[in-house]
Amino acid sequence: MLSQNELKQQVAKAAVEYIQPFLGSGVVVGVGTGSTADLFIDHLAGFKDQFMAAAASSERSAQRLAGLGIPVLDLNEVQGMPVYVDGADEINARLQMIKGGGGALTREKIVASVAERFICIADESKVVERLGKFAIPLEVIPMAVNAVARKMRTLGGDPVLREGFITDNGNPILDVAGFSLDDAAQMEAIMNNVPGVVTCGLFAIAPASVALIATQQGLRTMKV
Repeated sequence: MLSQNELKQQVAKAAVEYIQPFLGSGVVVGVGTGSTADLFIDHLAGFKDQFMAAAASSERSAQRLAGLGIPVLDLNEVQGMPVYVDGADEINARLQMIKGGGGALTREKIVASVAERFICIADESKVVERLGKFAIPLEVIPMAVNAVARKMRTLGGDPVLREGFITDNGNPILDVAGFSLDDAAQMEAIMNNVPGVVTCGLFAIAPASVALIATQQGLRTMKV
């Protein structure tokens, strides 16, 4: 039986193979954040002569890319990208996700928005029928933490401040538990419209284009 790390290695390698047809001399690859994204970066380094640069969704990923000799561009220098590759904390059959367990949700959503395709990579434990068992992260302006928390309670959520954590943008995160979402896109819109919320960790309005899922039986490809 494969360990979770072995499953992550499997899907990270598969993701590099999946994106190879999109690579080229002027191509920028969008790269996410997290343990699975770290492994993707490691495998991507073996093909760094096949594309121009990467755009990273966090300082952590940027440092890992640069350390492996992959040029990293500021997103303001990037006109477009064929692919963005990132993991998920939860993903459903509609390829809607909860992301942000690592705290990079805002930059992840921004970088993903510039790419033509979002390739989600995950192991089978992340696939769920309904989103919400994993607490939904909200990046929040500091002065709005209590106001946003009160609003989340009126929606039926249980918000908890992520202690000792500040995002790359200098903001705290509220993790909101207590939801089982039939309409994740509607909840994303509601959360994003709460004053003080920078970004919510629901990626439902703009879901993944394809999901590569590592299972004990091999790689599974999910499309809508």
